[in-house]
Amino acid sequence: MKYIKIPPATIYRLSRYSRKLSLLSREGLEVVSSEKLAAECGVNSAQLRKDLAYFGEFGVRGVGYYTGHLLQHIKNILGLEKEWRLGLFGVGNLGQALLHYPNFINQGYRFVAAFDVDSGKIGQTLGSGLEISDMKDITEVVSREPFEIGVITTPAGGAQQVVELAIEAGVKGILNFAPVILRVPGDVVVEYVDFTLRLDSLSYYLSNR
Repeated sequence: MKYIKIPPATIYRLSRYSRKLSLLSREGLEVVSSEKLAAECGVNSAQLRKDLAYFGEFGVRGVGYYTGHLLQHIKNILGLEKEWRLGLFGVGNLGQALLHYPNFINQGYRFVAAFDVDSGKIGQTLGSGLEISDMKDITEVVSREPFEIGVITTPAGGAQQVVELAIEAGVKGILNFAPVILRVPGDVVVEYVDFTLRLDSLSYYLSNR
């Protein structure tokens, strides 16, 4: 089932609900009220109920939400019932940090390929066990180790060329850390991660409180 016209902020909050429900489930809490779950996630209970209402009715009046049941529903909504395979484009400091970030595996995301243009890096085996491939061999590598999501950590100047090669190889999802807006076809989904935008937001609030 495909869900349409869902506010992006709702999808973001669903991920937060999922993380908190996973923690509560590990702690042995079988039932949680909307008030408690909302407070733990930094939202109000009306917002939480509205977010969940886009996808159905999950609570029991007078009881709350069954933690494991709601967690499974949210995982299904977010597509987290499967493992997602990732390819890394750009094995610099940021790229290597992402390869070693344990929460990717914990959340069902696994790097299966890594690429760079530096001849001094190509052919090296990383601590994660991945061998760095030449960026120009993307199509060949994807045919051997297919992945759905490309993670771009290259400098801004090379990001567009990289994303075009990735799309040509069949990659349909892009997580872009490069500080540039990418031009992609309509059937390709791009999410942008720019730390400086978040810092600008912090700067604004700190300067105007």
